[in-house]
Amino acid sequence: MPNFPTPSFLDNYLQNSFYLKQHLQEFLNLEPEILDNKLINKREEIQDLGHKDFDWEQVNAFYSEKVGELYLFELGAWHLESHEYIGDTLRLIADHAQGIVLDFGGGIGTHTIGAAMSPNVKQVIYCDLNPVNLDFVKYRAKKMGLLHKITCYQKMPAQEQEVFDTILCFDVLEHLPEPSQQLLKFHQALTAQGKIIMNWYFFKGFNYEFPFHLDDPKVIDRFFGTLQNKLLEVFHPYLITARCYRKHN
Repeated sequence: MPNFPTPSFLDNYLQNSFYLKQHLQEFLNLEPEILDNKLINKREEIQDLGHKDFDWEQVNAFYSEKVGELYLFELGAWHLESHEYIGDTLRLIADHAQGIVLDFGGGIGTHTIGAAMSPNVKQVIYCDLNPVNLDFVKYRAKKMGLLHKITCYQKMPAQEQEVFDTILCFDVLEHLPEPSQQLLKFHQALTAQGKIIMNWYFFKGFNYEFPFHLDDPKVIDRFFGTLQNKLLEVFHPYLITARCYRKHN
């Protein structure tokens, strides 16, 4: 793997993932060995929940009311396992994030924290439907001394009230019933010179391990048609799924 340069404000991530494991242990009030066990075993539980309870007609309720703290374990395990990969995503954010940043569907807040540490960023608006995620990110922001730069919402602020210089959206679009509509909202909320950094995974898995992922070909075609019509890709060198875009229409 290439050895990409890292800005100094990300040194803390490289050393300890922004204290993610410590924050999970403290926030959930768990002993270290119990946390380790849950990080291993809770993934199957959230897959089972998706198989039993996921309904595209009730997608918001699923993420805001049903997944609860399960997502902390699922996302926490993935972030800890994928330390180098997420490090490259944070390098991409550091290269382009500036001004007012929206982290849409920000999960456990790692990308929010990375953006907030950048001297080019004035404010990060973290947005996530899951109230447990929301409380956890508020906790992390306080522990990291970043409450002055991070504001948390359960829903994306109204566009007539807020525009953004940078929008982040990681591992979210495949969970939406019509991601092209969200892309249009991003386009409208983005400043003329702004950047969107995002990824997607429109795939339910070879063994149906992602039952809550979108894979409808017609819906996906609409998404890519909207993407090609509204945004122009900005090259980056990192070997990750995230892509960077700017407006061209």
